[in-house]
Amino acid sequence: MSPESQDTGSEGSRPPAWARDAGPRDSSSSRTTPLDPERIGTQSGKASEALPSKSADEVGLAPSLALQPPCAQPERAEPGTPIYLHLPFCATKCPYCDFFSVAAEGQDVDGMVEHIVQEIRARAPERPRTVFLGGGTPSLLSAPQLEQVLNELDRVTNFRSSAVEVTAECNPESLDVAKARVLLDLGVRRLSIGLQSLRNDALKTFGRVHDAAQGLAAYDAARQAGAEAVSVDLIYAYPGQTLASWEEDLATILALGPDHLSAYNLTFEENTPFKRWLDEGKLSPLHEDLELDLFLTTRSACSQAGLNAYEVSNYASIGQQCAHNVNYWENGPYVGIGPGAVSRVGPVRFGNPRALAAYRRWITNAGHATAWDERLDPASRLAETWWLGLRLAEGLEPARARRTAGFDGPVDPALPIAHGFETSGHLERCVGPEGEERWRLTKSGLPLADAIASKFLDGITAT
Repeated sequence: MSPESQDTGSEGSRPPAWARDAGPRDSSSSRTTPLDPERIGTQSGKASEALPSKSADEVGLAPSLALQPPCAQPERAEPGTPIYLHLPFCATKCPYCDFFSVAAEGQDVDGMVEHIVQEIRARAPERPRTVFLGGGTPSLLSAPQLEQVLNELDRVTNFRSSAVEVTAECNPESLDVAKARVLLDLGVRRLSIGLQSLRNDALKTFGRVHDAAQGLAAYDAARQAGAEAVSVDLIYAYPGQTLASWEEDLATILALGPDHLSAYNLTFEENTPFKRWLDEGKLSPLHEDLELDLFLTTRSACSQAGLNAYEVSNYASIGQQCAHNVNYWENGPYVGIGPGAVSRVGPVRFGNPRALAAYRRWITNAGHATAWDERLDPASRLAETWWLGLRLAEGLEPARARRTAGFDGPVDPALPIAHGFETSGHLERCVGPEGEERWRLTKSGLPLADAIASKFLDGITAT
């Protein structure tokens, strides 16, 4: 997948060791852990700690109890709401990945496509501003399967006329010029390619089924097909990596001229083979000082190549920021469709089961697959808005954050926390384009983004 967004296959929510200096999390605080901004829509990452993520199949409910979803049919979101389509099939399941995905071999992909189409008919909002196809590996689907999904999506939503951005994640083993042209002919404008590395030994460690040459060929295919924008995903800070090899790989990728680059620090997520191997001593994390050097090197190299950091892990040329993901970081509404997909509409967050059988059964019997939901109070929404918004280079406007959260209390509980980090030199106040006051991370605060943001989560919801 590509949290790029919710879906970018490698981004992690756990801060690396060097990013924990802002202090430990207060585990005693009473709140629901929000979704990772780079993974929203898949109910993975941090969300798995607190959000209901197991289907009836997985928790052993009696078949009679598993036939109907426990939640009511959600109302269709307002026109313009971004759509995330989760297509859960991959060539193989990578050992570092904790997104909901399954190997396609032996699965009824055609049947799953039909069920996703049924959910589109039931829930997809009209005229979405953005559409993101993630997974899984959307490019793994055949041309007829992609046609079925995207033609129905357009029939229901008219996205081809309304969306300012339509992205599809692709992996090198399933992307050639012909497949890229299929996607573009169906309304996709932006291709996000999961290269992950240009080192064959690293790709083998990651469990990827492509090699470096195939990765570069996939990039060329996207360009030959005429994609409006091409994004590349890379993973760094993996076991055995050196600063010199990373500098070399960055130089090679940046010389290609991608419009967008997502560079994610490898994290060892719970319930993955990578985490188990780490615990067993079969993998060793990099020293925290080297992790920090890799992060700073990435920012410098991208800047010199004309890709500006608009978010902690994401870089883009002018006008090529991922609008879909920016909506997540601004804590905007979104609708997730497909097994394991998560939505947030108004104050309610809800999600589909992370199991193919339960998803199929619930779509068939109820016309929807809402397995869980939760209503977020204004304080929780304000906390999440700060947590997400501080990842953006432009920072966050407190007044807008309060409006987004529906918070009308007499005192903004975020401001004392912000002032504290201003005193420590990790946050600064600045003036926005319309003269509004904004808060943003300083140069010293950027490497501590996750740890700083966690203080807003804990501090605001504790008030």
